[in-house]
Amino acid sequence: QPHLVESGGGVVQSGGSLRLSCRVSGTWITIYTMAWYRQTPGQLRKLIASIDVDGKRNYTDSVKGRFTISRDNDKRTVYLQMNDLRPDDMATYFCNAPHERWTWGRGTQVTVSP
Repeated sequence: QPHLVESGGGVVQSGGSLRLSCRVSGTWITIYTMAWYRQTPGQLRKLIASIDVDGKRNYTDSVKGRFTISRDNDKRTVYLQMNDLRPDDMATYFCNAPHERWTWGRGTQVTVSP
């Protein structure tokens, strides 16, 4: 099973930016669509951004225009650049390969203050 480690979360003010990273070990990610998810307490984990092997990106409407997903296959790392953060972006963020559903990492917490 690949191992996923998310990082880069923190506390920011509304309107601020963060860049999340997801390092994958145990496999190369070249052949996989990768995605970022987020989860708030009591809610299901929700896919918010994905990038396929050709670099095609998809976003849920709530983050479109503010978040950018990217990947570095050589580094086995997926990134999520988050700009113009809002209080409702506050969540724990996870990455995974949506067609593979590897074991989830611990995620990284994002807190946005008003």
